[in-house]
Amino acid sequence: MLEGKVKWFNPRKGYGFIATTDGRDIFVHYSSISGDGYKTLVEGDPVTFEIVEGDKGLRAENVVAKSASESEEKS
Repeated sequence: MLEGKVKWFNPRKGYGFIATTDGRDIFVHYSSISGDGYKTLVEGDPVTFEIVEGDKGLRAENVVAKSASESEEKS
């Protein structure tokens, strides 16, 4: 699993981008967010994910959002 931060996410359109630690921007669709209920991401939140090659380039899969407090506890 890779780590990154949500660069931006539009809940109305259901997609956005994750900034990786090596500076790449990876497309993310709401259907790739793990968990139950309403699937959205918040700008700046840390996430873990996998990168897969899609029809239109790289995209994130198995995206798990971590709250800021969870991230700080690891430090």
